[in-house]
Amino acid sequence: MRNFPLAASLLLALSPLAFTTALAAQDAPATEATTEAPTPVWAFEDSDVPVDTDYTFGQLPNGMRYIIRQNATPAGTALVRMRIDSGALEETDTELGLSHYLEHMAFNGSKGIPEGEMIKLLEREGLAFGADTNASTGFDAITYLLNLPRNDETLLGTALMLMRETASELTISQDAVERERGVILAERRDRAGFQQRNFEDNVDFLAPDARYGDRIPIGTIEVLESATADQIRALYQRTYRPSNTVLVVVGDFPVEVVEAAIRTRFADWTPAPAPAEPEAGPIDVTRKGMTDIHLDPALSESVTISRLAPWRDEPDTIANRKAAFLRGVGYAIINRRLTRLTRSADAPFRGASFSSGDIFEEARITSLSVSSVDGEWKKGLLAATREVNQALTYGFTQAEVDEQLANIRTSLENAVKSAETRSNAVFAGTALALASDERVPTTPDWQQAEFERLAPEMTPQALWQAVTADAAPLTEPLIRFEGRTAPEGGEAALRTAFDEGMAQPITAPVDKGPLVFGYTDFGPAGTVVSDTVEPRLSLRLIRFANGVRLTLKKTDVRKDRIAFSFALDGGNLMNTKEAPLRTYLAGSLEGGGLGKHSRDELTTMLAGRSVAFGLGRDIDAFTASAVTTPRDLTLQMQVMAALITDPGYRPEAVEQFRKGIENFYKTLDSTPGRALAAAQGGIIHDNDPRFALQPKEAFFALDFQQLRDVIGDRLASGAIEIALVGDLDEAEAIAAVASTFGALPAREAEFNPRTEARVVTFTAERGQRVLTHKGEPDQALVHWVWPTTDDSDLAESMRLNLLARIVRLELTDRLREKLGQAYSPSAASDTSDDYPGFGTFTISTSVAVDQVEPSREALKQLVADLRQAPLDTDIIERARKPYFEAYNNYLKDLGGWLALAADAQSEPDELDDYFDAPAIMGAITPEDIHQMALKYLVPDGAVEFVVVPEASVATK
Repeated sequence: MRNFPLAASLLLALSPLAFTTALAAQDAPATEATTEAPTPVWAFEDSDVPVDTDYTFGQLPNGMRYIIRQNATPAGTALVRMRIDSGALEETDTELGLSHYLEHMAFNGSKGIPEGEMIKLLEREGLAFGADTNASTGFDAITYLLNLPRNDETLLGTALMLMRETASELTISQDAVERERGVILAERRDRAGFQQRNFEDNVDFLAPDARYGDRIPIGTIEVLESATADQIRALYQRTYRPSNTVLVVVGDFPVEVVEAAIRTRFADWTPAPAPAEPEAGPIDVTRKGMTDIHLDPALSESVTISRLAPWRDEPDTIANRKAAFLRGVGYAIINRRLTRLTRSADAPFRGASFSSGDIFEEARITSLSVSSVDGEWKKGLLAATREVNQALTYGFTQAEVDEQLANIRTSLENAVKSAETRSNAVFAGTALALASDERVPTTPDWQQAEFERLAPEMTPQALWQAVTADAAPLTEPLIRFEGRTAPEGGEAALRTAFDEGMAQPITAPVDKGPLVFGYTDFGPAGTVVSDTVEPRLSLRLIRFANGVRLTLKKTDVRKDRIAFSFALDGGNLMNTKEAPLRTYLAGSLEGGGLGKHSRDELTTMLAGRSVAFGLGRDIDAFTASAVTTPRDLTLQMQVMAALITDPGYRPEAVEQFRKGIENFYKTLDSTPGRALAAAQGGIIHDNDPRFALQPKEAFFALDFQQLRDVIGDRLASGAIEIALVGDLDEAEAIAAVASTFGALPAREAEFNPRTEARVVTFTAERGQRVLTHKGEPDQALVHWVWPTTDDSDLAESMRLNLLARIVRLELTDRLREKLGQAYSPSAASDTSDDYPGFGTFTISTSVAVDQVEPSREALKQLVADLRQAPLDTDIIERARKPYFEAYNNYLKDLGGWLALAADAQSEPDELDDYFDAPAIMGAITPEDIHQMALKYLVPDGAVEFVVVPEASVATK
């Protein structure tokens, strides 16, 4: 796949004919110079890759391009995207960060929309800020996003009006710039930290003179603190131009309606030439033999071996796709080998990867990255280097090739069968890839046919040649170490270890032949003893003789897809105060494979099948969910049935788990959020061990024998509830479950209530708790939690939900827009379905350390205002409207159907709640919200967490 973030996109837009004609014209009569071919508008005009003709591509006389696709998944919705083809790379040295600042100003007033009204306008239309209304700034583009919850033409007109206002009509007043400055600085503060420093150090090492290293989109403090409206407006006028813009509309509208609306709205945008493509480099591709050690207490250990090479201009053609495909499969085989090592006993590393890619259009880079447990970097580097060296020397086996081709073939077949119900997001993403990377949109049918044409050429030899021709040779590489503690021996030791790794003896890989899945017979198929239909949603409710429950829903919202959920009685409610981690390792069962097959063997034998494997922990059950196809439904049920009847319990899964735990504990207080997460449960629940973080030693003491003793009877006889929703044949679906779960020995009829385990308390000790973190010295977090109630009273639960939505709007207005102290404040209500009487209401915001007290005062004032009198109707409607839009779209994809079907038999009241919810939400009044605030948001009734840097406490 090709990536063109910078100037090459302009060169590639010119056909070979254009170049030859221009050169020939030097010796031709002047009158013939005008025969030069016109510059193509789209990349596919110069490509032999056949474009998907169901897109509509256009260009206005002013130069603005647009892409339209009519699509009805989800039905009655649409997406609007506007891409400005300039980002942080366009900035001068005095503008660092202003592209992102400008993105923020798009929401702060234009000629047609007063400051502060754009977001409110969208909320009244049912779009939630952040979820449906957003924007992003990158190195090479700014993209504005609107998700339309319904397909009425008035809303489309509003969306295009907003995009048009953004395109050239922003006012960018100095007052608005000043008000937004605090938000910009808050966002920069929140993003700062060990990961950002690590990225910057890596750029400085690989490309110390590159322009992109000085143009991180968030910008510099110096520029952001002094930026003026004139500076931002100058950048705006230089980059927001029709010829520099692509508008994308995908959704349930007729193409002619959208096209007419675009022309009407954008035709008067004054044409102007796009700015010249900026450079990202220079990058010295001869740079080699250098070493970097970057240390930070929050960084896990990792070594990266890299070599740079010249960038290659590879337009999107059939020949270049073939070359990329060949090497892509080869790289996948190497990474498959590295993954196999992570699953082995005494695994040498936590993870490793080998790849090549572009650094903008300045260089190509080949890298081997190895993540290890602290202190084991050499062990990991030796193993990974040997594995890659063996692959690059001796190539691949036919079995390895077959595994990768099976996965690709299945993915393409699935894409063809589900083509009619691809989502709006898929089409919008493909359209933007054309705009950004000059990647030609194609049909699934063509992709599948092209694969089958190329498949015979995908030999081990051809793939090996493709990778070795593409990968930069790892001689005299750049070596970079990151971690908490410097490697013993320093830079010399890193380089010596690499040389040792490359010198290890290697041999050609051995083809072990095919593997056969060993779990196809679970006994006589179960019989159905109950089969009824829930009339409102037409859910088919089935019970087998052994007690297994199955809920079916046939729907065509997604072609050729079946979503499933699985629940087995147990979960976290099996934990006790004496043994709070009893079930913790259940999430690691996947790594142990099955009795007959290791996890790695399962990966090979399930290649080319749409099958998920694994088990998670919920509060009252062990669960699984995924999406499969009608062809693989029976196998999916066999795999899950095998997991609960014959789990492998291999110790390597526990080893891998422990390696993750070690790293987790070393980063507990590396950020305010992590410090809060580590302490909050214990404080709120009065140190109840089931909710408090346990010592590291307790996790290391866990093993599979202990887990087997705890959950063995659940696997053997616990109640099971399964849901299947999607493009299914009901008889075949029933047969698939009957031959697997229905064939098992008798199960318990119901999920165990575990009444005593459901007793949870909220601490009586309210007031402030000061926590500390070891992250950035200016980062703090204010987090308030009140006790509320459970979800047994739907009306009460929904009133609390709406109160939380209102508080989010108020927080955004007060902390973000007015005080300019917070980038993304939040509020949430959680009324428990599992713990009687228990619920929480939370307000949270990240702030600067010196703004903790002003922010606390602002939160207190907000709570006081909510308690003083009912709010005006407008804010309640702005909070309520997105809920209704989300509700109306809930069953337009498999996720909503699965959520309702998952426990339709064990908790049938939830279906009643689904139908009752809209009327309840619609009936909530300002006085109801006022009463919720009086009842639950009690002054001094919250646990008020304040998380500040450790150093700030130590100095007091």
